[in-house]
Amino acid sequence: MLRGVGLRVTRPRVAVLSAVFDHPHADTDAILGATRARLSDVSHQAVYDVLRALSAAGLLRRLQPPGSVARYEARVGDNHHHVVCRSCGVIVDVDCAVGDAPCLTAADDAGFEIDEAEVIYWGRCPTCATDQHPVPSI
Repeated sequence: MLRGVGLRVTRPRVAVLSAVFDHPHADTDAILGATRARLSDVSHQAVYDVLRALSAAGLLRRLQPPGSVARYEARVGDNHHHVVCRSCGVIVDVDCAVGDAPCLTAADDAGFEIDEAEVIYWGRCPTCATDQHPVPSI
């Protein structure tokens, strides 16, 4: 996987990639903890650098819903979207709308050659929806 995108295989890269595969939508602190469970001497900066390199190479996707810290996932290249719980912040993958990638057909593309759309659905997860507390404003 790493060699396929022109990156050397290093212990930090393998550990970070494994952490993101095991913890989709995790933030940097969670990825750091999971990476250190595999490779105890990895530095905070090394994890940041690896996340940046893997995202730039297309092996990871960085997402940052409004009001949230950056999160990472290994599901790339399929133009899926996300649903975010307004109460607890959990993020879940949502496949693109039915049909042949209709979310890529803009009403007016302004001459752009569109290759990706980023849609974030907001709501309350099943656990929070059964809770009687009001939805916090984001």
